[in-house]
Amino acid sequence: MEAGRITERTLRTRMVYSLRQRPSRAIGLIILAAIILMAIFAPLITPVAPETTSFALRFKPPFWVEGSVSPHFLGTDQLGRDMWTRIVYGARVSLIIGMMAMLVAGPIGVFLGLISGYAGKSVDVIIMRIADAQLSIPAILLAVTIIAVLGRSLIILILVLGVTKWVEYARITRAEVLYLKETDFVLAARTVGAKPSRLIFRHMLPNVMTPILVLASFSVAEMILAEASLSFLGLGVQPPDPSWGSMIADGRNYLSNAWWVTTWPGIAILITVLAINFVGDWLTEVLQPRSLE
Repeated sequence: MEAGRITERTLRTRMVYSLRQRPSRAIGLIILAAIILMAIFAPLITPVAPETTSFALRFKPPFWVEGSVSPHFLGTDQLGRDMWTRIVYGARVSLIIGMMAMLVAGPIGVFLGLISGYAGKSVDVIIMRIADAQLSIPAILLAVTIIAVLGRSLIILILVLGVTKWVEYARITRAEVLYLKETDFVLAARTVGAKPSRLIFRHMLPNVMTPILVLASFSVAEMILAEASLSFLGLGVQPPDPSWGSMIADGRNYLSNAWWVTTWPGIAILITVLAINFVGDWLTEVLQPRSLE
């Protein structure tokens, strides 16, 4: 029990030390927290609903440009929809898809990695050859193909993104299991008659969670970019639901006279992905202290 308290205290020390040594990590954490809160409380901080249109307010510029209209301080799009509102609700969509897709890919990859690493031989060969085959196909091409066959919906989009990303989790988990199989505590547990299921889920799984948690944080950013790419191609989130990728696609034909329609969602994607990557770097430093040396 005392060792647990010391470990927890050490973890808190590493967290604070990392934030002090690299302020960018703290900035990323604050920005990500702000984006999450903004997405949760979207109805309270936006003036109108994201699907509200007004052709009389088409292409109204941001607040500092002549011709802007209050309260549309970031301007309006080709249908007169408020850009700020759609950015905020788009954050909700992107974060939900990113998190849910990660929760699909993670368990699948970790489970297959555990089985592959522990069983070895033919089971390991089969799982890793499937992983190699999937890696040989570009993820975006695989996602487009699956969506073209199964159709377009939010659930299918989440499942597709999860299926295209499980390989990374499986490979990292397998590598950790191959190492853990030869450690003293696993050999001792096997000697006293521990069943394979207990060895895998009681002794090995907790010890592979550190790199998995780090990978999960970066995966959310990858999922957000993948969702934006598919939405840009018209295969992701469907209208009237707001999506940063589809907003960029909608504004590409109006860059010369309404640059803000594309610029704001692009900046939103950039800031969100950078913030998540900074948080991922922070988790790497905290959970893998060798990176601090």
